[in-house]
Amino acid sequence: MRGKLLCQGAEAKIYEGEWLGKNALVKHRFSKTYRLAELDSHITKERLKNEARALTRCRMVGIRTPIVYDVDFITSELIMERVENSITVRNLMYKYAEDDICFDDEAVPMASQVKNLATKIGSVLSKLHKNNIIHGDLTTSNMLVVEPYDSSEIILIDFGMSSMVEKAEDKAVDLYVLERAILSAHPKSEGFVSILLEAYEKSGGRAAADTITKLNEVRLRGRKKLCFG
Repeated sequence: MRGKLLCQGAEAKIYEGEWLGKNALVKHRFSKTYRLAELDSHITKERLKNEARALTRCRMVGIRTPIVYDVDFITSELIMERVENSITVRNLMYKYAEDDICFDDEAVPMASQVKNLATKIGSVLSKLHKNNIIHGDLTTSNMLVVEPYDSSEIILIDFGMSSMVEKAEDKAVDLYVLERAILSAHPKSEGFVSILLEAYEKSGGRAAADTITKLNEVRLRGRKKLCFG
């Protein structure tokens, strides 16, 4: 049952909810009027299924995500755990910036809690990709931490664009999307990204190293696109 609207994105609305006496979140995928009704219904169902499967598979391999309580294909709703006492990594990084905690170690040594955060993100993404799960929309807004924030594990959310893929190319694109999102949302975060990627490669062995190699190729293509359109 839907309660108060908490937020809305391009694909869905998130509501407060309840499931068998537990606090929950209800993610409602709304229809897109510009699509043919049959196509829209198919896409919505597939994305609901993909998200539920990805969230469940993550938990099976030891990556924390919200627990899936139910999927309703008639109302296009995903009912899941509400992670209490949590904030997004994006907001945590803003909090660090407000407190003048350093992100880049070129001029001032990077703060230990920032290094720790970057390392944890890199490690959990390496585990994600080791299990061939592509998130599809990695940003610091799609990661949560719970109190106490500095010692919290990373909780991944919003798998609506996820897929199961083995190719290093797709994993590299996943990382590239995150890299661009971090550098755009968090000024002077180059050092943070470097530590994140070092942790990713260290945790994932040869396969992760192959993905980093592909990431360099994806970056080059991105720069060429910016230069030449």
